[in-house]
Amino acid sequence: MSDRFGREDRERMHPDGTASEAPGWTGSVALVLGSSTGGVGQHVSSLVRGLVAAGCDVLVCGPAAVDEQFGFAAAGAAFAPVEIPATPGPGDSGAVRVLRRALAARAADVVHAHGLRAGFVASLARPSAPLVVTLHNAVIAKGLRGQAAALLERIVSRAATLVLGASDDLVERAVALGARQVRLSPVAAPTMGAPRRSRSAVRAEFRIAPDVPLILSVGRLHPQKRYDVLIDAAARWRSRQPAPMVVVAGSGPSYMPLAQQASAVHAPVHLLGHRTDVPDLLSGADLAVVTSDWEARQLFAQEALHAGVPLVCTQVGGLPGLVGDAAVLIPPGDVDALDAAVGELLDDPAKRADYAARGPRRAAQWPSEDDTVDDVRAAYASVAGHRSEPG
Repeated sequence: MSDRFGREDRERMHPDGTASEAPGWTGSVALVLGSSTGGVGQHVSSLVRGLVAAGCDVLVCGPAAVDEQFGFAAAGAAFAPVEIPATPGPGDSGAVRVLRRALAARAADVVHAHGLRAGFVASLARPSAPLVVTLHNAVIAKGLRGQAAALLERIVSRAATLVLGASDDLVERAVALGARQVRLSPVAAPTMGAPRRSRSAVRAEFRIAPDVPLILSVGRLHPQKRYDVLIDAAARWRSRQPAPMVVVAGSGPSYMPLAQQASAVHAPVHLLGHRTDVPDLLSGADLAVVTSDWEARQLFAQEALHAGVPLVCTQVGGLPGLVGDAAVLIPPGDVDALDAAVGELLDDPAKRADYAARGPRRAAQWPSEDDTVDDVRAAYASVAGHRSEPG
């Protein structure tokens, strides 16, 4: 990867690819994102707060619903509604035109797109400012859809002045696709507030007795998250005494199929929809679970370890490097492995306590939100002034 940087860029990086010192860049940036109900929106919201506080001029371009959920304008950014469709199609041409007008109206020093869809629309808009693209997710779709997504990956990787990968495998993928400059840019979980409710109050919401284990997962209801595996495992846990309750906080396109699956197998799983009280939910939980087929630095995994809740997660993407030995790692898509890992933790209070203690120690080693903002500002400083030349 190092041969894709000039000497000046290499001197600015730590061995892990992050910025070596807090930058002083305070220019104008346009942040572009598509539809989001979770990690990407939270990350952009965190960047908005940090960049505005640092004195940067910030414009956010994305769907109006995303601004309503994450409050970019309320945090001090200008906001321009750009409805970027969830999948490539005829709607892209309209999004490109609207984005091009928004960028022309507020000349930015840097355009920073988040995610493959936003990166694609931004590359078609051909901004005169350098284009930075953060890749947050791997392409895991198969068939024609996977081929189309792989083509977008190549286009975006080659169009960007600089590609930032949220995990090492995303960095390697962008290099393989021919990106001009690539580096790692870890995404920190936004700092959680303290729980507003007691453990007993949270558990009372779900009407469960003090001795009933509460298992929590938080994330978008999407096939990538493999909540079907969690539901199948939860159906087995009905035979345990006492039987644990599973709650999943999040919204998304898989809600109806997952609800139907839970009903069909009689799994004690409650789909809570979008929640803003994750600290409360963690305070009431006995275990946290991540069952995804792929993740970079999944925010809920970070939140669980910060909160000292024992975590079981899949050994995919950036998760092993994120959690180290502070979580129980299992193969993706393996109901038996999830069943065994959760059962072992529920049956062994000492082991649960050990993992509860490991979490905060591991979390103390991660970059903070301020570190992430500084890292991104260093990235902007490295490309600002370079005219973008989309491939």
